[in-house]
Amino acid sequence: MPINSLGYIGIRSKDLIDWEDFAKNLLGMQSVETGHYALAFRMDDYKQRLMVETESGDTLGFLGWEVDSLEDLERYGKKLDRQNIPVSYGSKELSDKRYVKELISFHDPEGNRIELFWGPMLDTTKFKPGRPISGFKTGPYGMGHAVLHAKNVDVLVRFYCDNLDFRVSDYGLSPYPMHFFHVNGRHHSFAILGTKLSGFHHFMVEFNNLDDVGQGYDLACLEEDRIAYTLGRHTNDYMTSFYAKTPSGFFIESGWGGRIINVDEWQPHETNVGPSFWGHDRPYLDEVTRKKLKDMRLKAASDGLQAPLLIDCPWLYGVHDKNP
Repeated sequence: MPINSLGYIGIRSKDLIDWEDFAKNLLGMQSVETGHYALAFRMDDYKQRLMVETESGDTLGFLGWEVDSLEDLERYGKKLDRQNIPVSYGSKELSDKRYVKELISFHDPEGNRIELFWGPMLDTTKFKPGRPISGFKTGPYGMGHAVLHAKNVDVLVRFYCDNLDFRVSDYGLSPYPMHFFHVNGRHHSFAILGTKLSGFHHFMVEFNNLDDVGQGYDLACLEEDRIAYTLGRHTNDYMTSFYAKTPSGFFIESGWGGRIINVDEWQPHETNVGPSFWGHDRPYLDEVTRKKLKDMRLKAASDGLQAPLLIDCPWLYGVHDKNP
């Protein structure tokens, strides 16, 4: 799988002060660049994972997907060219700005800017979180996952599968089409929601400790209208999480305990039990849709649907104490 992970995300916003507070004090990211025109944040040893720039608009700026090698980057460039998809080869100035060796960029059928890159630059200094957390689950799984709205979900699904080799993890058709894709062992690094809208729905960061999520939830509850989804657990990737409204209006999911799959044996399938075993109530939705989701959760509970029981989970608190 030449595209190996979601490497970085860029946001367009003029609310830099609010974004710095949100990323540092709620998410726990480390601020590494502050200024009048841009912010950048670390999550691990990568130079930067999240960028906020004061360009026009107030939503997704770009998604950066990492490839295994320079040859893979060149292969994708040629493949996209053959499909008459305009591809820009990144200048040294842009590559330096992204802290990568090489990159290409293009747009998907709904106008979302996609960047493929090779050779991320690493920081030799230790990651220092913005609030006390145990850290983020990144490494071979990337920075998390990203989810897009789609006006035409079928066109967007074909684009990512045919041109970028994304693999389907699962999909659902109710209360609206939902398609989930993996590029590594993380259950999904990308998803498309057929909401008839366009743009960014949310991105997810996964913490090493469930308490990091719970404490973040308490912090988010202190702010009026900050919670978008209440604490809950998803049915497909088993993630325990909540969603917070960002300064730009889309959401960020703070999660723990996500499912790791065997990509060589995984078979895509349809799910029809709803997105969550419990929780994840969404006060921003209209009452009809909100009730439909609630009814699906209640049915899952009445049917006894639950995630597999974790008998031995040394990663529960990030470390394994052999002598409790």
